[in-house]
Formats: sequence, C-alpha cells, structure tokens
Amino acid sequence: MNHLHGPTCGCKNEKGEPLFIVKPSQETAAAVDYLETHLSSSLEDLKTLASIPSVSLDEFGSKPMSLSAEATAELFHRTGLDNVKIMQFGDVHPYIYADWIHKPDCPTLLLYAHHDVQPPGRMDKWGSDPFKPKESQGRLYGRGTADDKAGIIAHTAAIAAYLKTAGELPVNVKILIEGEEETGSTHLAEFVRRYKSSLQADAMVLTDCANIDSGIPSITTALRGLCAIDVEIETMSHPVHSGLWGGILPDPIFALSKILSGLTDEKGHIKVPGIYDDVGSLSSLEKNRLSTLKLESLARKATGLRRELPFTVSERDMAEHLWHAPSLSINAIESGSRKLVSNVIQDGAWARISVRIVPNMKPEKVVAQISSYMESLCPPGFRLKVTPQSAGNWWAISNQSDDVYQIAARSLEKGYGRTTQFVGCGASIPFVQPLSEELGGIPAILVGVEDPYTNAHSENESLNLDDFRKTLLGQVYMLGDMAKWRKA
Repeated sequence: MNHLHGPTCGCKNEKGEPLFIVKPSQETAAAVDYLETHLSSSLEDLKTLASIPSVSLDEFGSKPMSLSAEATAELFHRTGLDNVKIMQFGDVHPYIYADWIHKPDCPTLLLYAHHDVQPPGRMDKWGSDPFKPKESQGRLYGRGTADDKAGIIAHTAAIAAYLKTAGELPVNVKILIEGEEETGSTHLAEFVRRYKSSLQADAMVLTDCANIDSGIPSITTALRGLCAIDVEIETMSHPVHSGLWGGILPDPIFALSKILSGLTDEKGHIKVPGIYDDVGSLSSLEKNRLSTLKLESLARKATGLRRELPFTVSERDMAEHLWHAPSLSINAIESGSRKLVSNVIQDGAWARISVRIVPNMKPEKVVAQISSYMESLCPPGFRLKVTPQSAGNWWAISNQSDDVYQIAARSLEKGYGRTTQFVGCGASIPFVQPLSEELGGIPAILVGVEDPYTNAHSENESLNLDDFRKTLLGQVYMLGDMAKWRKA
C-alpha cells in the first residue's frame, strides 16, 4: 500500500516500520477528542439497541422490529441528522433513513448497516441473556452487539463527533439502516428502486464485515454469493412402529443420507457435474499472496475444531478456499423429534443445503445443477421434492488501488494504528451487489467491527470493545479524509 508521506502516528506496522499518517485537520482532531470523551455514551447507545430482540424471521413477530426502528430513528435525531424517516412498504420490516446534505461541492457517502438480527439459537448455550448485553473480559456479549448494531453506532458516533464540535460534517451523508438483511434482503432491490433518487451517492460505506483478526483493520474486496435449497424425501403416509414393521420397509433417512453424502467428497470438493465450469481463476500472483496468509491457528481457535480433526485443505490453500472457491454445506437436517424420540420408522426426512458461489458462477444455474444432481442420486421409488429457497449473487471490487479504497484504508490505519489489510470474505451480504448496481455501480467500502471470535449467527455473539473504539475512530477519520476524494 502506498502511504501518504508525513509525520508518523507513533504506531508501527507488522514489520516494525512506522506508519506515515498526515496530521488530521483541526475539525477532525476535535471530533476525535469528542468521540474518545463520549465513548461510554456510544457504548450505552449500542446496549440500548442490542437489548431489543429485533429478529426478522416472521415467526418472531413484527413488534420488536418496529421498536428497533423507532429506537434507531430516535438515535438519529439525537445525533443531529436531518430528514429522519422510518420507511416501509407492504409487510416489509422497516428501514430507517436520515441525511445531512449541506455541502454541494463535497462527495456524498451512503452509510449502511442493518438493525435486524439472527434468532438467539440454543438458549442453554448462552453464558448470559442474549438480549441483555453484558461486558466480560474486554468483550460485549449479546445478539446483535457486533452484527450489526455496532455498525449503526459506528456511523452515528462518527457523525455526532463532528456535528457536536464543528457543527457540520466534512462530507454529505445519507444513512440507510435495513430491516431484513438476516433474511436475505429480499425486498432491498425493490426498496432501492422506489427511493432511488433519495439514495443517490458517490460511494457507499457498509459496516457489516469482519477484520481478519482482532486489532487489524480490514477492507473486504470480495463476497461469495449464496444459494439455498430444501430437499425432502418421503416413503409413507405416516411413521410406523419399528418393532412391527422394521426389516421390510425402506428408510427415508438412509435415502436422504445417501443423497447428501454424494454431494461432496471427503475433502469438501463438490461432486456436482459442471459446478466448477464457471468458477473464475486467480492469477499466480493472487494465489501466491493468499498462500502466505497464516490462518490455521486462527481458524482452529475461532471455530473450536477438535484437535484430532484436520482441516480439509492445507494452510497454504485456506484463504483461497474460504474466499474464492465455492463450498457446499448442510445447514440443517430433520426427521422426527430429538426430544420426543420414539421407536418408529419415519415417513420422511428433510434437509437445507446451501452453496457459496464465487465469480463467475450464476446462482440460477447452480440451483438447477444441484437440484438435477440430487434427483439422479435419489434411490428409485422414493418421493423426492427439491425446493429452491434463495439465490444471491457474489460481489467483488474491480481495483483496490482506486483512490477511494486507498483513502479508506489510510483512515482505518489512523483509527487502529495498524496497516489495513485487503481481504476476501467467504460469507454473503445480499444487499451489496443489488444496492451498488441500482445506484449506478458506485464503489462500496466494506468494513466492520467483527473479528474471528465474534460468533456471529451463533450463541454467545460478542464484540471486541477495543476494536469497537478503533472502528469508531476510523470512521471519524474516514469522514474527514473522504472530503479530499474526487471521483475519476
């Protein structure tokens, strides 16, 4: 990375070399001081939002989502933003919008986060109430503390730091908080089309990603897409007594197991014919760069993989397989009840399969290939039902050397005191591709406060509080630095 020449910040990169960072403007310096002084207030704002169980799945009801939207709108008012609105159409969970547009000669940034969260999961696995945020050993535990209500605070705290000191922002901002990200952003494209004129901007800053490790700022340059498929197999009209009928009946669970086991080999390589035909190839330079990343120790600690179990690929291939190769997972499987188990032969079995896709794979084609292959694996006579559930596309930036990404990288370095890393992400963020596309292909800067130990989407989700502070600082610097950016 090419750093701006100027005084050092007293921090050093991973090689022990000083980071050269230009001294901030008087306005930015005052904003930084304000943010540091009011950090505890920002944390309390986060706890308030995270205490609302805003799960966007239909079975959790709409009231918590409405309460969450109202609390977010109230925070926008206190921050000093203009045109605060809760925006909704049909039965879509509420979005929240606000802006500050008073500098016609400066860039306009669209700031994004989401206020909906995942279900809490297995309550007995939580160390504390998932919706009563709790600080412990430098982390804040609770559902949504990192994904993605900390992302909301990253924006509002940075904005407030300028408005409460200078009385104005260095750039124009529009802020959009989504309410259905965790359920696939199903209506986002329609939402953007409805309100396109209100959302026009020069660039987006999206705080819903993770750093490669605690304390290391990261900008995500690529996301995998996600295709989800349900497969169900049936044999009879109802379960039957295993003592009376066992030994003469076909078992749907064995049949489903045969189908699922045929989808990949022992190394996780997908066996579906033609599935890799459209996968884009990496250059030898990219492959060599990825092979130097040391991820095995980090991955074992973050996932809790048993020491007796090896990873499916070598360490030199980990980054490539996580960020730039497709993968297939069985997310859930069901037949009967674990709690109410009885001696029966089940009448059917069900599973949810998901496939992470990469450039240049086509979601609809992948769904068709997987569905057709499962049908070919089904033993004769069984009733098989394959139902596509969702299909989201991959996303990647074209050139991380563009000024907008380099400015963002230097801003994060000022907040973290460490060199910013450009990384891929194996996960999917459904809004990025349609949002960027609908707004004319504007650049998207993907940052976040998560780290490998956050446990997003799992029990005991948590936020590293030191990274929270550094992210907020990075966002303050980014607002100031982006005032210097001019589109090519």
